Amino acid sequence: MKLSTRSRYGTRLMLDMAQHYGQGPIQLGEIAKRQNISLKYLEQIIRPLKQAGYVKSFRGAKGGHMLNSAPGVITVGEVVALLEGGDSLIVCDKDPQTCERVASCLTRHLWREAAEAVFERLSTITFADLMAMTDEACKTSNPATSRGSS
Repeated sequence: MKLSTRSRYGTRLMLDMAQHYGQGPIQLGEIAKRQNISLKYLEQIIRPLKQAGYVKSFRGAKGGHMLNSAPGVITVGEVVALLEGGDSLIVCDKDPQTCERVASCLTRHLWREAAEAVFERLSTITFADLMAMTDEACKTSNPATSRGSS
């Protein structure tokens, strides 16, 4: 499974705002520089986050964006589901009429279970949790590089 850059960058955007929660509005340009993400792309990503009420914006010289709720309230699963357009891995899960094999497809149930497992896990992690994990995760080695060593 591969998440879109929209949800990966959206998660980084939200995490950056979580890390600066309580410090007032943050300009997207600052986040773009810190996260090494195109400002134009962040401008596209922030729209649905604002519409869903996760982010609020302020105009003016000292304007910018900030989380509408504390980092401990917003889950990664909510943000990923919003930016991915739902919590399923396949289109026919939510709209069975899109598949001509829906009546005989055995794998559809597998993909539904996999999606439920992924989003169940992501829905247990708030941005406050992610900030706490980030400190520890940065100190440990990458699990992908240490698989063959044990």
